Amino acid sequence: MAEDAGIGTEDVIIPVVAECDDSFLNDARRMQVTAIDVQEALDAARAGIGGPAPAEGAVGAGTGMTCLGFKGGIGSASRLTPSGHVVGVLVLSNFGEQERLTIDGMPVGRLLPAQADSAAVPPPAGSCIVIVATDAPADAAGCVRLARRAGLGLARTGSTGHHASGEIYLALATGLRGRRDDPASHARQTAPISGRGLDPFFAAVVEATEEAVLNSMLAAPTVQGRDGHVARGLPADQVRALLAAAGRLRPPA
Repeated sequence: MAEDAGIGTEDVIIPVVAECDDSFLNDARRMQVTAIDVQEALDAARAGIGGPAPAEGAVGAGTGMTCLGFKGGIGSASRLTPSGHVVGVLVLSNFGEQERLTIDGMPVGRLLPAQADSAAVPPPAGSCIVIVATDAPADAAGCVRLARRAGLGLARTGSTGHHASGEIYLALATGLRGRRDDPASHARQTAPISGRGLDPFFAAVVEATEEAVLNSMLAAPTVQGRDGHVARGLPADQVRALLAAAGRLRPPA
């Protein structure tokens, strides 16, 4: 049965499936997701439309993620462009090593205590998924350009695009959407944003991606997984103290 009542019996449904390696924490060789888990996830996603922001950190696909030497997971952030359009970013963070963790240009990872020598350390490569969505009138070519900017946001946090890490960037825009059963709606579409008009959207993608990665880490607690492996939660208080000492935090309003 189709989840969207608007999908007819003759429509072609093309799913998009991606994966990240969470084998540092997860016993990935066992099938652990059941049909009930999938249905509950769909129900939760549907119930969340128009409601509160979704949970971040070690939830859903983010449960087994590690990022920049700490616990990673799901993070999100958004920006409002000067044109009034929204650019939202959802990240599944799963990459990097602690010494490269960078926040607001500071080498925070090098300033935080390292994991004990006797402890297993998360690998620097594990793949990462970034989804960019906007309500702007961007066409397919524009979405490709937006998606590519996600890598710049990851780089701000410390990613170097490790050889064994397969980053996946996807972008979509709804501003040119028309009803399939109403050809006239396509004729009423506005011209797609292109060229220099995309510059504010590029900036929004980079900033929101960077913030989403940090949100994924700050929302994730310490998690112990298979074989006693532990992914530490990013110590927010220590990070805040480092940024404050460097004058990177604004005083409370």
